[in-house]
Amino acid sequence: MREIEQIYHNNFGIAFYWKDRNTTISDKVQLVFKETGFYFTVQELNYFCDLIEDSMIENACCEACEMKYSCHKFLLKTPCNSIDLAVNMTELKSIKDLVEGSLFKIELDEYVYGVGMN
Repeated sequence: MREIEQIYHNNFGIAFYWKDRNTTISDKVQLVFKETGFYFTVQELNYFCDLIEDSMIENACCEACEMKYSCHKFLLKTPCNSIDLAVNMTELKSIKDLVEGSLFKIELDEYVYGVGMN
């Protein structure tokens, strides 16, 4: 099995960089959840974050519902034009946490090991 460098994980999935001969390949992020894997640049990951936010706003109809986030599935657009995902609101929130947590960690590392270094 190839080595990885974990960026972030939650109960729904994981985000990581692949390693090649002990060198971290940080130009793309592997995002794995719900038996699905995406290999995104940070720009695509940011775009996916925007698409998730749009989806949350569009599908915020569960607040007054008795089934509260458990029955309705809808399509979540991805940065891959030909791929949409069928998710419910609980899954969407988990994906949102995974993507936002990954982006936060990436940006934090860029700051700490980049401009933040003396």
